[in-house]
Amino acid sequence: MSDKSIDQIMALAPVIPVIVIDRVEDAVPMAEALVAGGLPVLEVTLRTPAALAAIEAMKAVPGAVVGAGTVLDPAMLAGAIHAGAEFIVSPGLTDNLGKAAVASGIPFLPGTANAGDIMRGMDLGLSHFKFFPAATSGGIPALKALAGPFGQARFCPTGGITAATAPEWLALGTVLCVGGSWVVPAGPLDPARIETLAREASALSRH
Repeated sequence: MSDKSIDQIMALAPVIPVIVIDRVEDAVPMAEALVAGGLPVLEVTLRTPAALAAIEAMKAVPGAVVGAGTVLDPAMLAGAIHAGAEFIVSPGLTDNLGKAAVASGIPFLPGTANAGDIMRGMDLGLSHFKFFPAATSGGIPALKALAGPFGQARFCPTGGITAATAPEWLALGTVLCVGGSWVVPAGPLDPARIETLAREASALSRH
């Protein structure tokens, strides 16, 4: 478990790579390339059989802060924590998952797409949220409108964000970072390409 708060983790880099990994043997070179490029916070989505083993492997990479994404319920939360995840990201927020995550003490970034989601999170004592799916949930105008009533809330928009659109999201005062899959392109692992994309992403400025 991380010794950092979710606020500190979100502040480490402007982009959190959203990783779908099929081969455990790709985990370490992928993490090394991302960290070398200036993106130390890695979200490994629990969408593949290799994900939990990849989290364990990536944690050995110096400088990497490795979390689990696509966490849907308390059982997946427990598995991610057992694998050594340092933070948890979910696509949505349920009472079951929210209470379990808060009780565990692990830094938690639940997905929200509307005011009710955010209020549910705030009832649990949370103030940092993923805005998901960002591009199809109304985009920047929607997040600006949502952020209005919730002055203390901070966001990591994820879903449909690209290298081209990330700067517009990062310009918003309530956005601490964005999640993006573009820094880890699909297909055979290419560490040099990943490091280049990571370096470009880490240079994006916030606000």
